[in-house]
Amino acid sequence: MEIRQGTDHSILLLAVCLTCLGVVMVFSSSSIMAVRDYNDSLYFLKRQSVFAVVGFAAMALLMRIDLNVLRKAAWPVLGVCALLLIAVLIPGVGKKVSGAARWLNVGGITFQPAEFVKVGLVMFMAHSLARKQDKVKSFRFGFLPYMLILAVLLGLLLAQPDMGSALTLATVAVAMLLVAGTRLSYLASISLIALPFLYFMVMSVDYRRRRILAFLNPWEDPSNSGFQIIQSWIAFGSGGAFGQGLGESKQKLFFLPEAHTDFIFSVVGEELGFIGVIVIAAMFMLLIMRGMRTALNAPNEFGCLLAFGITMLIGLQAFVNMAVVMGMVPTKGLALPFISYGGTSLVTTLAAIGLLLNVSRHLPGEVR
Repeated sequence: MEIRQGTDHSILLLAVCLTCLGVVMVFSSSSIMAVRDYNDSLYFLKRQSVFAVVGFAAMALLMRIDLNVLRKAAWPVLGVCALLLIAVLIPGVGKKVSGAARWLNVGGITFQPAEFVKVGLVMFMAHSLARKQDKVKSFRFGFLPYMLILAVLLGLLLAQPDMGSALTLATVAVAMLLVAGTRLSYLASISLIALPFLYFMVMSVDYRRRRILAFLNPWEDPSNSGFQIIQSWIAFGSGGAFGQGLGESKQKLFFLPEAHTDFIFSVVGEELGFIGVIVIAAMFMLLIMRGMRTALNAPNEFGCLLAFGITMLIGLQAFVNMAVVMGMVPTKGLALPFISYGGTSLVTTLAAIGLLLNVSRHLPGEVR
């Protein structure tokens, strides 16, 4: 088979543009808060820039490693990720913020193991499902082992608690099983079994229940549970078609909570307007299309599943974040890939793009 030399430049360009735009928007949305909290308007800009450099380095490395080496590393990577998830739950080891133990601090560097687990599970499932092509329809070999591994990881995530990452992980895993050829009846059955547990986990926890109620009617409690989404709507409405101009957001002046992280897309809407929102959404759509093209034309099953899993992971998180800030789904703490402030999210997203670019380098030469 003819091998094309080089990478998918469209994916590379989109990743670079989204990351650079993200660095700019992080500075715009965080400078006022940075002055208040750190007496340095460039505090978050400098950190996000460092994260971007590290992420690009990881991307450059992973796009060049032999795919067979990556396959051999799938099990160890997932194992290390699981150990990190356990570590965050150990008192004195994991770092708690707002009552959630989601962070580890190693040598002064704080990171979220949950972000690593997402990519680690995709790598593992791509390798394992590709190896079991003839057994993927078997309940014993092609379904049950993955459900057991997924259950362990979800349990560790929910113990933090991090329901957003847990739901993301479960959705991507089920999608990969479906694409690999697992029987639809197995997946439908496990989904139906999971629904009562999901309902219980949401409605039995006060802050999650309030998020659902705020989603249904935010104006019922506009100064508390509905405050964030209402401020987000105000930001989008103030932006109009062409926006207030870069740096001119009013909602970031301590009205909109999480303006530089989960709700940064609201600041984009206010400063860059409807046009800016459409451009960013279109960039994500193009990235997803190129990623799926890579998966469809991959030279082997492992490359296909790896490209699909990564594309699904990035696309799902982008869609959910945009839907949340627009009030289309209940509020859930998921970062907007490439754009939101956060070192672990940015580095792992760019590393995942490196894996996607690696697969694209091995596409047949006739694929353009």
